[in-house]
Amino acid sequence: MNLRFVEAFYWVASLKSVTRAAEKLFLTQSAMSSRIAALEEELGVLLLDRRDKQFRLTAAGARFFTYAQRLLELQREAKAEMGSGAALAVSMRIGAIESVLHSWLIPWIEKLRADHPGLALELTVETTPILVEQVQRGTQDLVFAALPASADGVRSRALPAMDMVFMGNAQLHRKRRYTLAELGELEILTFQRGSLPHVALLDLFRQEGIEPRRVHTISSISAMAQLVQGGFGVATLPRHAVQRMQTFPNLRQLACASALQPLPIHASYRTDPSTQAVETVVKSALAFVDAQNGSRKRAAGAPAAGLPPPSHSSKASKKSMT
Repeated sequence: MNLRFVEAFYWVASLKSVTRAAEKLFLTQSAMSSRIAALEEELGVLLLDRRDKQFRLTAAGARFFTYAQRLLELQREAKAEMGSGAALAVSMRIGAIESVLHSWLIPWIEKLRADHPGLALELTVETTPILVEQVQRGTQDLVFAALPASADGVRSRALPAMDMVFMGNAQLHRKRRYTLAELGELEILTFQRGSLPHVALLDLFRQEGIEPRRVHTISSISAMAQLVQGGFGVATLPRHAVQRMQTFPNLRQLACASALQPLPIHASYRTDPSTQAVETVVKSALAFVDAQNGSRKRAAGAPAAGLPPPSHSSKASKKSMT
């Protein structure tokens, strides 16, 4: 039995689409259909119900799906036992929200490539709703987003949350400490409408009975940083993302008694019984972020200029997404 045909069937059944399975395996749709047809001929049964446009497995297809998963897992175990599964030499599609991109994604990818030089990456930066939908559909192998994805064959792991802080212009916002009411009198920039930071910010003002003067929603961290650098308002940004922006020297964290809600981060990925590549990459990301957080905690006594250690108290709501 050709395991490439078995793999083709596994992904068609998992993603419930010949088209998406073909994209996953970098095949044409006709090549994918040919592999399924060849497997059906060898088994002597129909695996897919082709009577209408709605995707369905036949009863035989549903039974064989279990065997397909076991066969691919056995193949992976045999490769690992024989020593051929140690190095990663695959193409992997990774997606991330902007907060991750500007905080730790690039140095992590540099380390990942150094550890696994045979790994080819396709990187996408999008919002949480799009990334969650992509990994559920199988068009992304691994995504880092503010919400976990939920679907058959998809797993999620929580990563440390990111501290969100108010950032202003050091030349314009000179006070040692601001009240939330004082910040509410300024132009405030935050992430796109309906995102977790946007909803949490509005909830924070609402809980303290404050009506902010004006809240602007912007999807780009670099755009918000440039606007603040140019003197336009105050932004809510991930603290460590701002620390990495060396080209914006005038950015300053504004101390406020009312803390912003930390931004949760989740790694969501599709399981693949034929390889441990995705699990290896996820473990690498978790270890990298944990190591970075450990280094930051050890250095907490000596924060960067203008960036005092964050406060973690917050009453903001945990709804919506970024």
